[in-house]
Amino acid sequence: MRMMVLASGSKGNATIIAAGSTRILVDAGMSCRELMKRMALVGEYPESLNAILITHEHLDHVAGLSVLARRLKIPVFFTEGTHRAWVRMITPRTTMSYAKWLDNLQREKEARATDHLPAHTVATAVMESEPLVVDDPLEPECAEPEMDAEPAAPRVKDNPSFLPVVEYFRAGHGFCIGEIDVSPFTIPHDAADPCGFVFHARSESIKMAIATDLGYVPPNVKMALRGVDVLLLESNHDLEMLKDGPYPWSVKQRVLSRVGHLSNTACAEFLMRDYDGGAHTIVLGHLSAQNNLPELARLAAEQAIGERMTLLGNRVVLAGQDEPLEPICL
Repeated sequence: MRMMVLASGSKGNATIIAAGSTRILVDAGMSCRELMKRMALVGEYPESLNAILITHEHLDHVAGLSVLARRLKIPVFFTEGTHRAWVRMITPRTTMSYAKWLDNLQREKEARATDHLPAHTVATAVMESEPLVVDDPLEPECAEPEMDAEPAAPRVKDNPSFLPVVEYFRAGHGFCIGEIDVSPFTIPHDAADPCGFVFHARSESIKMAIATDLGYVPPNVKMALRGVDVLLLESNHDLEMLKDGPYPWSVKQRVLSRVGHLSNTACAEFLMRDYDGGAHTIVLGHLSAQNNLPELARLAAEQAIGERMTLLGNRVVLAGQDEPLEPICL
Protein backbone atom coordinates (compact mmCIF):
# COMPACT_ATOMS: atom_id res chain seq x y z
CA MET A 1 0.00 0.00 0.00
CA ARG A 2 1.27 3.47 -0.86
CA MET A 3 0.51 7.08 0.01
CA MET A 4 1.76 9.73 -2.41
CA VAL A 5 1.16 13.32 -1.31
CA LEU A 6 1.28 15.34 -4.54
CA ALA A 7 0.75 18.66 -2.76
CA SER A 8 -0.43 19.91 0.61
CA GLY A 9 -1.11 23.52 1.54
CA SER A 10 -3.39 26.49 1.03
CA LYS A 11 -2.59 26.67 -2.71
CA GLY A 12 -3.61 23.11 -3.51
CA ASN A 13 -4.05 19.63 -2.06
CA ALA A 14 -3.93 16.20 -3.68
CA THR A 15 -2.94 12.74 -2.43
CA ILE A 16 -2.94 9.32 -4.08
CA ILE A 17 -3.74 6.19 -2.08
CA ALA A 18 -2.80 2.98 -3.88
CA ALA A 19 -3.20 -0.72 -3.10
CA GLY A 20 -2.87 -3.52 -5.60
CA SER A 21 -4.33 -2.28 -8.87
CA THR A 22 -6.51 0.40 -7.23
CA ARG A 23 -5.60 4.09 -7.31
CA ILE A 24 -7.66 6.77 -5.53
CA LEU A 25 -6.95 10.48 -5.86
CA VAL A 26 -8.03 12.32 -2.71
CA ASP A 27 -8.80 15.93 -3.70
CA ALA A 28 -7.78 17.67 -6.91
CA GLY A 29 -6.72 21.10 -5.73
CA MET A 30 -4.46 22.07 -8.64
CA SER A 31 -4.88 22.39 -12.37
CA CYS A 32 -5.30 19.21 -14.39
CA ARG A 33 -1.93 19.77 -16.05
CA GLU A 34 -0.14 20.21 -12.72
CA LEU A 35 -1.82 17.16 -11.21
CA MET A 36 -0.75 15.00 -14.13
CA LYS A 37 2.77 16.41 -13.97
CA ARG A 38 3.07 15.54 -10.29
CA MET A 39 1.67 12.08 -10.82
CA ALA A 40 4.44 11.48 -13.32
CA LEU A 41 7.02 12.62 -10.75
CA VAL A 42 5.91 9.87 -8.35
CA GLY A 43 5.72 7.22 -11.07
CA GLU A 44 1.93 7.05 -11.48
CA TYR A 45 -0.03 7.23 -14.73
CA PRO A 46 -3.21 9.35 -14.68
CA GLU A 47 -4.99 6.65 -16.68
CA SER A 48 -4.48 4.26 -13.75
CA LEU A 49 -6.75 6.29 -11.44
CA ASN A 50 -9.98 4.52 -10.50
CA ALA A 51 -11.74 7.39 -8.74
CA ILE A 52 -11.47 10.86 -7.25
CA LEU A 53 -12.55 11.34 -3.63
CA ILE A 54 -13.34 14.85 -2.34
CA THR A 55 -12.97 15.94 1.29
CA HIS A 56 -14.81 19.26 0.86
CA GLU A 57 -15.58 21.93 -1.71
CA HIS A 58 -12.97 24.62 -0.96
CA LEU A 59 -11.01 25.69 -4.03
CA ASP A 60 -7.65 24.37 -2.81
CA HIS A 61 -9.22 20.90 -2.88
CA VAL A 62 -11.24 21.02 -6.12
CA ALA A 63 -9.50 23.47 -8.50
CA GLY A 64 -8.73 20.84 -11.14
CA LEU A 65 -11.56 18.43 -10.39
CA SER A 66 -13.94 18.92 -13.30
CA VAL A 67 -11.28 19.02 -16.04
CA LEU A 68 -9.44 15.96 -14.69
CA ALA A 69 -12.58 13.88 -14.15
CA ARG A 70 -13.91 14.66 -17.63
CA ARG A 71 -10.56 13.94 -19.22
CA LEU A 72 -10.09 10.58 -17.48
CA LYS A 73 -13.84 9.70 -17.41
CA ILE A 74 -13.67 8.40 -13.85
CA PRO A 75 -16.21 8.66 -11.02
CA VAL A 76 -16.06 11.38 -8.38
CA PHE A 77 -17.14 10.55 -4.83
CA PHE A 78 -18.74 13.32 -2.71
CA THR A 79 -21.13 13.64 0.15
CA GLU A 80 -24.37 15.03 -1.23
CA GLY A 81 -23.86 18.28 0.68
CA THR A 82 -20.35 18.76 -0.69
CA HIS A 83 -21.50 18.06 -4.24
CA ARG A 84 -24.33 20.58 -4.01
CA ALA A 85 -21.98 23.21 -2.58
CA TRP A 86 -19.44 22.53 -5.34
CA VAL A 87 -22.10 22.86 -8.05
CA ARG A 88 -23.25 26.19 -6.62
CA MET A 89 -19.65 27.40 -6.47
CA ILE A 90 -18.72 26.42 -10.02
CA THR A 91 -21.96 27.50 -11.73
CA PRO A 92 -21.71 31.03 -13.19
CA ARG A 93 -23.89 33.56 -11.42
CA THR A 94 -25.97 36.03 -13.41
CA THR A 95 -26.76 39.55 -12.24
CA MET A 96 -29.80 41.63 -13.17
CA SER A 97 -29.95 45.41 -13.47
CA TYR A 98 -32.73 47.37 -11.79
CA ALA A 99 -34.17 48.36 -15.17
CA LYS A 100 -34.26 44.70 -16.27
CA TRP A 101 -35.95 43.73 -13.01
CA LEU A 102 -38.65 46.38 -13.54
CA ASP A 103 -39.17 45.18 -17.09
CA ASN A 104 -39.60 41.57 -15.91
CA LEU A 105 -41.99 42.73 -13.19
CA GLN A 106 -44.16 44.56 -15.75
CA ARG A 107 -44.24 41.48 -18.00
CA GLU A 108 -45.40 39.34 -15.06
CA LYS A 109 -48.20 41.82 -14.25
CA GLU A 110 -49.39 41.77 -17.86
CA ALA A 111 -49.30 37.98 -17.92
CA ARG A 112 -51.36 37.77 -14.73
CA ALA A 113 -53.90 40.24 -16.14
CA THR A 114 -54.25 38.12 -19.28
CA ASP A 115 -54.77 34.99 -17.19
CA HIS A 116 -57.92 36.54 -15.61
CA LEU A 117 -59.61 37.27 -18.98
CA PRO A 118 -62.29 34.87 -20.27
CA ALA A 119 -60.98 32.20 -22.59
CA HIS A 120 -62.79 33.57 -25.68
CA THR A 121 -61.35 37.05 -25.07
CA VAL A 122 -57.80 35.70 -24.89
CA ALA A 123 -58.32 33.67 -28.08
CA THR A 124 -59.72 36.69 -29.90
CA ALA A 125 -56.81 38.86 -28.78
CA VAL A 126 -54.34 36.29 -30.02
CA MET A 127 -56.07 35.94 -33.41
CA GLU A 128 -56.21 39.70 -33.91
CA SER A 129 -52.58 40.24 -32.98
CA GLU A 130 -50.97 37.36 -34.85
CA PRO A 131 -51.95 35.40 -37.97
CA LEU A 132 -52.55 31.72 -37.46
CA VAL A 133 -49.64 29.65 -38.75
CA VAL A 134 -50.05 25.94 -39.38
CA ASP A 135 -46.86 23.90 -39.54
CA ASP A 136 -46.41 21.77 -42.61
CA PRO A 137 -46.50 18.14 -41.39
CA LEU A 138 -43.86 17.29 -43.93
CA GLU A 139 -41.33 19.70 -42.45
CA PRO A 140 -38.35 17.98 -40.74
CA GLU A 141 -39.07 19.75 -37.48
CA CYS A 142 -42.36 17.93 -37.18
CA ALA A 143 -41.03 14.47 -37.90
CA GLU A 144 -41.02 12.06 -34.98
CA PRO A 145 -37.56 11.55 -33.47
CA GLU A 146 -35.83 8.27 -34.14
CA MET A 147 -36.01 5.88 -31.22
CA ASP A 148 -32.39 4.86 -31.62
CA ALA A 149 -31.04 8.39 -31.58
CA GLU A 150 -28.82 9.08 -28.56
CA PRO A 151 -29.33 12.31 -26.61
CA ALA A 152 -26.68 14.92 -27.22
CA ALA A 153 -24.01 15.04 -24.54
CA PRO A 154 -24.15 18.17 -22.38
CA ARG A 155 -21.62 20.77 -23.33
CA VAL A 156 -19.22 22.00 -20.69
CA LYS A 157 -20.07 25.62 -21.50
CA ASP A 158 -23.74 24.87 -20.84
CA ASN A 159 -23.02 22.90 -17.67
CA PRO A 160 -19.58 23.54 -16.14
CA SER A 161 -20.39 21.20 -13.24
CA PHE A 162 -20.87 18.21 -15.56
CA LEU A 163 -18.98 15.11 -14.40
CA PRO A 164 -18.94 11.68 -16.08
CA VAL A 165 -20.07 9.83 -12.94
CA VAL A 166 -20.99 11.12 -9.47
CA GLU A 167 -21.19 8.79 -6.47
CA TYR A 168 -22.49 9.81 -3.04
CA PHE A 169 -21.30 8.57 0.33
CA ARG A 170 -22.12 9.51 3.92
CA ALA A 171 -19.80 10.09 6.84
CA GLY A 172 -19.85 7.11 9.18
CA HIS A 173 -20.83 4.69 6.41
CA GLY A 174 -17.99 2.77 4.81
CA PHE A 175 -17.76 1.83 1.14
CA CYS A 176 -15.19 0.28 -1.13
CA ILE A 177 -13.35 1.34 -4.27
CA GLY A 178 -11.63 -1.60 -5.91
CA GLU A 179 -9.32 -3.23 -3.39
CA ILE A 180 -9.57 -0.43 -0.83
CA ASP A 181 -12.16 0.00 1.92
CA VAL A 182 -12.93 3.65 2.64
CA SER A 183 -14.23 4.86 6.03
CA PRO A 184 -15.26 8.54 5.95
CA PHE A 185 -15.62 10.54 9.15
CA THR A 186 -16.93 14.04 9.83
CA ILE A 187 -14.40 16.78 10.58
CA PRO A 188 -15.01 20.27 12.02
CA HIS A 189 -14.36 22.77 9.21
CA ASP A 190 -16.26 25.69 7.67
CA ALA A 191 -17.50 23.76 4.65
CA ALA A 192 -20.82 22.16 3.72
CA ASP A 193 -20.07 18.58 4.81
CA PRO A 194 -16.30 18.06 5.23
CA CYS A 195 -14.81 14.61 5.77
CA GLY A 196 -11.58 12.85 6.58
CA PHE A 197 -10.86 9.28 5.51
CA VAL A 198 -9.33 6.03 6.67
CA PHE A 199 -8.23 3.69 3.87
CA HIS A 200 -7.86 -0.03 4.52
CA ALA A 201 -6.10 -2.36 2.10
CA ARG A 202 -7.81 -5.67 2.81
CA SER A 203 -5.12 -7.83 1.26
CA GLU A 204 -2.35 -6.18 3.30
CA SER A 205 -4.21 -5.33 6.54
CA ILE A 206 -2.77 -1.81 6.34
CA LYS A 207 -4.58 1.43 7.17
CA MET A 208 -3.78 4.96 6.06
CA ALA A 209 -5.65 8.09 7.14
CA ILE A 210 -6.06 11.69 6.00
CA ALA A 211 -7.20 14.29 8.53
CA THR A 212 -6.57 17.88 7.47
CA ASP A 213 -8.63 21.09 7.48
CA LEU A 214 -10.03 20.67 10.97
CA GLY A 215 -10.30 23.32 13.64
CA TYR A 216 -9.80 20.85 16.50
CA VAL A 217 -9.71 17.09 17.04
CA PRO A 218 -13.13 15.92 18.30
CA PRO A 219 -13.76 12.48 19.83
CA ASN A 220 -14.99 10.89 16.58
CA VAL A 221 -11.76 11.87 14.80
CA LYS A 222 -9.64 10.56 17.67
CA MET A 223 -11.47 7.25 17.43
CA ALA A 224 -11.15 7.06 13.64
CA LEU A 225 -7.38 7.63 13.75
CA ARG A 226 -6.65 4.70 16.08
CA GLY A 227 -4.71 1.82 14.61
CA VAL A 228 -3.56 3.54 11.42
CA ASP A 229 -0.17 2.78 9.88
CA VAL A 230 0.30 6.10 8.05
CA LEU A 231 -1.33 9.34 9.19
CA LEU A 232 -1.53 12.57 7.19
CA LEU A 233 -2.37 15.13 9.88
CA GLU A 234 -2.75 18.89 9.67
CA SER A 235 -0.20 21.18 11.32
CA ASN A 236 -1.26 24.42 9.71
CA HIS A 237 0.11 27.35 11.67
CA ASP A 238 2.22 28.58 14.55
CA LEU A 239 -0.03 30.52 16.90
CA GLU A 240 2.35 33.45 17.40
CA MET A 241 3.20 33.74 13.71
CA LEU A 242 -0.49 33.79 12.84
CA LYS A 243 -1.34 36.45 15.44
CA ASP A 244 1.55 38.68 14.30
CA GLY A 245 1.21 37.83 10.61
CA PRO A 246 -0.22 39.76 7.63
CA TYR A 247 -3.70 38.23 7.52
CA PRO A 248 -6.72 40.49 8.25
CA TRP A 249 -8.18 40.00 11.70
CA SER A 250 -11.32 38.37 10.26
CA VAL A 251 -9.19 35.71 8.51
CA LYS A 252 -7.15 35.14 11.68
CA GLN A 253 -10.36 34.56 13.62
CA ARG A 254 -11.53 32.05 11.02
CA VAL A 255 -8.26 30.09 11.10
CA LEU A 256 -8.21 30.07 14.91
CA SER A 257 -11.86 29.03 15.25
CA ARG A 258 -13.12 25.50 15.95
CA VAL A 259 -14.01 25.18 12.25
CA GLY A 260 -10.69 26.57 11.02
CA HIS A 261 -7.30 24.88 10.89
CA LEU A 262 -5.20 22.85 13.30
CA SER A 263 -2.21 24.66 14.81
CA ASN A 264 1.18 23.14 15.60
CA THR A 265 0.19 23.26 19.26
CA ALA A 266 -3.14 21.50 18.74
CA CYS A 267 -1.49 18.89 16.54
CA ALA A 268 1.14 18.26 19.23
CA GLU A 269 -1.54 17.96 21.93
CA PHE A 270 -3.29 15.25 19.93
CA LEU A 271 -0.02 13.36 19.36
CA MET A 272 0.83 13.57 23.07
CA ARG A 273 -2.54 12.77 24.64
CA ASP A 274 -4.74 10.85 22.19
CA TYR A 275 -2.50 9.28 19.54
CA ASP A 276 -2.01 5.54 20.11
CA GLY A 277 1.61 5.54 18.90
CA GLY A 278 1.20 2.77 16.37
CA ALA A 279 1.89 4.53 13.07
CA HIS A 280 4.88 3.82 10.87
CA THR A 281 4.89 7.41 9.53
CA ILE A 282 3.21 10.66 10.50
CA VAL A 283 2.94 13.18 7.66
CA LEU A 284 2.44 16.79 8.71
CA GLY A 285 0.38 18.55 6.06
CA HIS A 286 -1.41 21.73 5.05
CA LEU A 287 1.39 23.92 6.45
CA SER A 288 0.75 27.63 5.98
CA ALA A 289 3.34 29.42 3.85
CA GLN A 290 2.67 32.69 5.71
CA ASN A 291 2.11 31.57 9.28
CA ASN A 292 4.33 28.54 9.83
CA LEU A 293 7.81 27.15 9.38
CA PRO A 294 8.55 23.48 8.65
CA GLU A 295 11.09 23.41 11.49
CA LEU A 296 8.51 24.63 14.01
CA ALA A 297 5.92 22.07 12.91
CA ARG A 298 8.40 19.20 12.99
CA LEU A 299 9.82 20.20 16.39
CA ALA A 300 6.38 20.41 18.01
CA ALA A 301 5.38 16.99 16.66
CA GLU A 302 8.63 15.23 17.56
CA GLN A 303 8.59 16.61 21.11
CA ALA A 304 5.00 15.43 21.51
CA ILE A 305 5.80 11.91 20.30
CA GLY A 306 8.90 11.84 22.50
CA GLU A 307 10.45 8.46 23.19
CA ARG A 308 7.99 6.63 20.96
CA MET A 309 9.95 7.77 17.88
CA THR A 310 12.19 5.07 16.36
CA LEU A 311 13.83 4.40 13.02
CA LEU A 312 11.01 2.00 12.14
CA GLY A 313 8.06 3.78 13.70
CA ASN A 314 6.57 7.20 14.33
CA ARG A 315 8.93 8.95 11.96
CA VAL A 316 7.78 12.47 11.10
CA VAL A 317 7.87 13.80 7.53
CA LEU A 318 6.55 17.05 6.10
CA ALA A 319 4.39 17.39 3.01
CA GLY A 320 5.03 20.51 0.96
CA GLN A 321 3.24 22.70 -1.52
CA ASP A 322 5.75 22.95 -4.33
CA GLU A 323 6.73 19.33 -4.95
CA PRO A 324 5.38 15.87 -4.17
CA LEU A 325 6.48 13.97 -1.10
CA GLU A 326 8.49 10.81 -1.65
CA PRO A 327 6.01 7.90 -1.75
CA ILE A 328 5.40 6.10 1.54
CA CYS A 329 5.28 2.36 0.88
CA LEU A 330 4.26 -0.34 3.36
